[in-house]
Amino acid sequence: MRGLHNLRPTPGAVKREKRIGRGYGSGHGGHESTRGTKGQKSRSGGGVRPTFEGGQTPFWMRFPKRGFVNPLRIEYAIVNVGTLERYFEAGDVVTPEVLLERGIVKDLKDGLKVLGDGELTKALTVRAHKFSKTAREKIEAAGGKAEEV
Repeated sequence: MRGLHNLRPTPGAVKREKRIGRGYGSGHGGHESTRGTKGQKSRSGGGVRPTFEGGQTPFWMRFPKRGFVNPLRIEYAIVNVGTLERYFEAGDVVTPEVLLERGIVKDLKDGLKVLGDGELTKALTVRAHKFSKTAREKIEAAGGKAEEV
């Protein structure tokens, strides 16, 4: 006898719902309702948060706080002039967006800073938020422009 009307779950696959707290006849408690006896965990809404340590001083409170985090700190994505030499042709305009698009910098953070490590022989127009003194000198020595955005 084939057909969709004969479909049944595999025997043993479907179990009856546990009707907890519905009297002794349910098989799941009339008094304790499978929660054990007394205590915080047996009460409605009872229990402790996962980080609770039984009342002893918590781990995060046992150690002194040290240091200071400046909320006004500006963090720059950095790129060296040697990197610009490798990835750009003479006459190119280098902007933070172009560097991000080509994958030279992964994240612009609060802006772009160009540092002076490496050599630069091509005349590039570099637009960035900040330049180190040596980076500015090397860009201008190669016949390029260092423009602050």
